[in-house]
Amino acid sequence: MFPTPIEKTSRSWQLTYQSLLPLAMFMWLLPLLAVMWFSIKPGADFTTGNYWGWPSSFEGIANYLLVFTGSDMPRYLWNSVMITAPTVVGAVALSCMTGFALGVYRFKGNLLIFFMFVAGNFVPFQILMVPVRDLTLDMGLYDTRIGLVLFHIAFQTGFCTLFMRNFIRALPRELIEAARVEGVSEWRIFWYVVLPLMRPAIAALAVLIFTFIWNDYFWAVVLTQSPESQPVTAGITSFNAQYRAMYHLMSAGSIVAAIPPVAMFFAMQKHFIAGLTLGAVK
Repeated sequence: MFPTPIEKTSRSWQLTYQSLLPLAMFMWLLPLLAVMWFSIKPGADFTTGNYWGWPSSFEGIANYLLVFTGSDMPRYLWNSVMITAPTVVGAVALSCMTGFALGVYRFKGNLLIFFMFVAGNFVPFQILMVPVRDLTLDMGLYDTRIGLVLFHIAFQTGFCTLFMRNFIRALPRELIEAARVEGVSEWRIFWYVVLPLMRPAIAALAVLIFTFIWNDYFWAVVLTQSPESQPVTAGITSFNAQYRAMYHLMSAGSIVAAIPPVAMFFAMQKHFIAGLTLGAVK
């Protein structure tokens, strides 16, 4: 039923696995390496067709400086921060409360409500594109950061609730029952008993949601159109000139845009792994 651990396989298979692993890693990183290679090439190389050859000159520093000084990239980065941070806080806070309610209380309709949260994760975003856009127009939230934040929170709460509810149900129920016997209110049980135990899960979920929202391109294009509200994923397309695309600047901007989620993961790596593996070993 489960795959055989690699250390228990034959020696020939272990050698094959060890030789193919670096190749798979290189293929996985190849697009990123290509973008990094493009980001240090001058724009003239792309007009002459020198895409993969040796750069005629190394313009990496000039390209990255131009991204920040000759474009709206700082504004796009700030917009991404102002969209991602409130979304992470809002989605995680709501899911902690809904997860607590669905994971702790036994009431009629509990499972139905939980299934509704789960079912929302299976609705393709493309189907919702037109009604969501029309709704933002009717509410006056189109092309605003607050509109993007509200809809990201709405869409992410379903997955976050699924994550938190299952995590809370794995906690020792005796702790909650003991607090109730002592006369502790439900709100204080949530705040002082359950929430401290949820810190690893909160950290792991925060990293996931931060990555999802920061890298979102679909809703950034559908719900925004001006530099005042566009996040960095949509703003990178501004490097397309009238007659040609400035691939060297788009590549440099893509590398800059990829740094925050990577830094976030490495900063929270310990908590992220602990949150995902908590409860895996009894």
